[in-house]
Amino acid sequence: MKVSYYPGCSLHGTAKEYDLSVRSVSRALGIDLEEVEDWSCCGASSAHNTNFKLSIALPARDLITAEKKAQDVMVPCAACFNRLKTTEHHLCHDPALKAEIEEIVGGRYQGSVAIRNPIDIIANDIGLEALSAKVVKKLAGLKPVSYYGCLLLRPPDVCHFDNAENPVLLDQIMTTLGAEARPWSFKTDCCGGSLTISKTAIVTKMVDKLMVMAREAGANCLVTACPICTANLDMRASGAGLPVFYFTELAALAMGQEGPEGWFKLHRTDPRPLLQGLGLL
Repeated sequence: MKVSYYPGCSLHGTAKEYDLSVRSVSRALGIDLEEVEDWSCCGASSAHNTNFKLSIALPARDLITAEKKAQDVMVPCAACFNRLKTTEHHLCHDPALKAEIEEIVGGRYQGSVAIRNPIDIIANDIGLEALSAKVVKKLAGLKPVSYYGCLLLRPPDVCHFDNAENPVLLDQIMTTLGAEARPWSFKTDCCGGSLTISKTAIVTKMVDKLMVMAREAGANCLVTACPICTANLDMRASGAGLPVFYFTELAALAMGQEGPEGWFKLHRTDPRPLLQGLGLL
């Protein structure tokens, strides 16, 4: 399977372990990633709060570039995914805006490529059976709660991703990897997003609530697909937080890929003691 790949800014910086693990898992599952040529920032997470047309033009440029190849676009970052899907929605429903944005960007938007998150591609295109066949080390003893946050799912008529109220794909992937996905009611609660810098106390309060509820659910870690969520959960808890993983890090670990231990060193809350205690490292 060949897809275009839009890493976005975070995966080349603060979330490079997400980028590395996405690439590792994709290779193992036969997903051929072709990085979108000359991609640029999508504007997350501030452009839509400062200049609406800029917030549409930035992702539109990337989508127009991606349309040069007739294949789906994998977008791992939840914030990037949301901005590209929002732009797709506006351009498909507002002809006047579409014409103006095309003039600004200097290209025509066809709406010809699907914007996909790797959770979706792995669960629905590769399939859980094929994923299971690649597992060489089941994640026995790991009890994650799946944390989607806001941006993969809302607004549902824009994102069209999983069940907006009770998403299940990430739980299914974790179970396939041999982990015990714990049920909880906070999969889609907000972590505070980019308020982490301007309103840190608020974000700390929100993260602390998520950590408390994850522990009450019997979890020993959290699993995400969002660099902003991961940063907040990993850094903003006022006390000892649970380890936080990108789901692709755990997939790579379960599939015996090289790299996970090096990626785990980049986490503020070191997940290695947990994994070593379970015999997974």
